[in-house]
Amino acid sequence: MKDILIITNYFPPETGAASNRIFHLAEGLKNHQYNVSVLTPLPNYPTGKVFKAYKGYFKKSTLENNITMHRLWIFASNSKNKLLRIIAMLSYSFSLIWFFAFNKIPKTVIIQSPPLLVAFTSVFFLRSKKRKLILNVSDLWPIAGLELGALKKNFSYALLEKIERFIYKNADLVLGQSEEILYHVTLLFQKKETILYRNYPDFKAPTIEEKTCENGKLKLVYAGLLGIAQGVYKLCKELDYSNIQLHIYGAGAEKNKIENLISGNPQLDIIYHGEVSRLELHQELMKYDITIIPLLNRIYGSLPSKIFEYARLGLPMIYFGGGEGETIIKKHQLGWIAEAGNYIDLNKVISKINTSDINLNYKNKIQQIAIEEFDFNMQLIKLINKL
Repeated sequence: MKDILIITNYFPPETGAASNRIFHLAEGLKNHQYNVSVLTPLPNYPTGKVFKAYKGYFKKSTLENNITMHRLWIFASNSKNKLLRIIAMLSYSFSLIWFFAFNKIPKTVIIQSPPLLVAFTSVFFLRSKKRKLILNVSDLWPIAGLELGALKKNFSYALLEKIERFIYKNADLVLGQSEEILYHVTLLFQKKETILYRNYPDFKAPTIEEKTCENGKLKLVYAGLLGIAQGVYKLCKELDYSNIQLHIYGAGAEKNKIENLISGNPQLDIIYHGEVSRLELHQELMKYDITIIPLLNRIYGSLPSKIFEYARLGLPMIYFGGGEGETIIKKHQLGWIAEAGNYIDLNKVISKINTSDINLNYKNKIQQIAIEEFDFNMQLIKLINKL
């Protein structure tokens, strides 16, 4: 069996797209007879506190479903204070350096980026002619930070650009989850080998049952991170609730603001369900008519992986984020498009949705497209052929 190491900032029991993506990759490689080990921090996302079962450890190594897990110490924080966030990233980088110094590292390593600092640490210390470094890029930093308003073009930004170029230059293979990511990488390094590797889910497609529209209202659901980039708080304030009921699942920076908005405005038809496990969430999502995928601003290179997960559930979507996600929704007829950032257009699009169109046949059609077009195993084999 060939050894392979995956270095990531997120992994279950943490929740979210990044965690799911790396989990499926690790499971998939294991099922193809790879000896997989994962290097990750002690679980702390999205709370910013190390989970109770892992407190007090500097390093915790376990064998979980035949995958060797090495969970390393981190100064956990989800503070808005930039200095504290930098300290948190530096702490994990120091733990990585310590691990590299005292452990044998396989000849094939997959490194998740962002965070850039973690990717830089891994690439800097592990680059070798005898080792193959594969960079899995899910978002383009620092560009995404600039578009989110989290970064400004100054000395720090220029330094992050240099770090970005360093990791692309020294990676033997770059995986990108969007065409925009791959275009950006090859614009900087024309001869760099790349693969489009999207965050396709790997679970059995459920049986879809016919649902009836209750009280004449469209049951709209949002599930995921309640962060700044998603803009769910603003979405709650801007939606027209005449013909819809909004259900929300998840946690994040905007959670308290959303809860306060709901409690202070009972006329808004919003129900917040908190955070549930991924398995529970799939069962819950099947109860709704349609889901919404918002982004506060269009972010170059970013592609919400919810598209592929919801399609496999047969759940129609309203996409409100622009970019490559919009193209995929249109191409595969997975739902409706509203102009990014235009809430007037969003409400207009929703008002024109006929509940009779969201029927069993349409949902089954979406699910079948997902099974045929968003195939995790076919994509994984394509990657394996490059390892």
